[in-house]
Amino acid sequence: MSHLLAGLGTGLCGGLLAGLFGVGGGIVMVPLLGLVLNLDQHRAQGTTLAAMLLPTGLPAVLEYRKRGIASSLPLVGVLVLAFLFGIYGGSLVANRLPSNALRWGFAGFLVLLAIKTHLRQEASQVDRGQTPFDLTALWTWGPAIGLLAGTLSGLTGLGGAVVVIPLLAAKFRMTQHEAQLTSLMMMLPPIGLPGVYVYAKSQGGLPWVVILGVAAGFAFGALGGARLATRMRGARLKQVFAGILLLMAGLMALRGR
Repeated sequence: MSHLLAGLGTGLCGGLLAGLFGVGGGIVMVPLLGLVLNLDQHRAQGTTLAAMLLPTGLPAVLEYRKRGIASSLPLVGVLVLAFLFGIYGGSLVANRLPSNALRWGFAGFLVLLAIKTHLRQEASQVDRGQTPFDLTALWTWGPAIGLLAGTLSGLTGLGGAVVVIPLLAAKFRMTQHEAQLTSLMMMLPPIGLPGVYVYAKSQGGLPWVVILGVAAGFAFGALGGARLATRMRGARLKQVFAGILLLMAGLMALRGR
């Protein structure tokens, strides 16, 4: 029961961030699973990916859509297909790395991402009823973004949104909210399944009771986060996101010591 409750609390935290920023929640769930349940880096990453197999982000997606925020289904489809190939390869590489090296690499990646998030310029808001999404790069940048996101997801358990969101904003002229919605829509299908298979096989199974708690908590947290996000300016979301990334990197470094 304690493991289920710990998973539920971890999922709530991850879901809140997913709804707020459109990320997969692994940014906080991977470090928390290690700190609270003492899971090693590999099992924490595999557990996070497994919890995201269910459409736990659906409440957040519906909240964004209710607020009039739109996305592109063809783009989501391209991103998902490329993601499936990337996550399998990234998971294979991750399970061949020592746990400590993987942990420090994870922390370093979060610091780099925080810096880039802080420096990124927010796209201007446009009227999507008159100006459609710029999808001229659908078959050039779409597969590349999806493949990169999948590879990083397999390596770190983050879900890939940490690279999807800034790249969508840069290459497809999306606002922060639009990019976050697109990222959440990517997570509705079980896109992490190839990675979960590799982690479960390499680690001799995963803690499914914890996974159940994480998935349930994530769904509730994502809805609350989405409601907060639609009431915040994109620039403010970006600043808060960068701060949380640095906090999680610090927690990972402390555990590494």
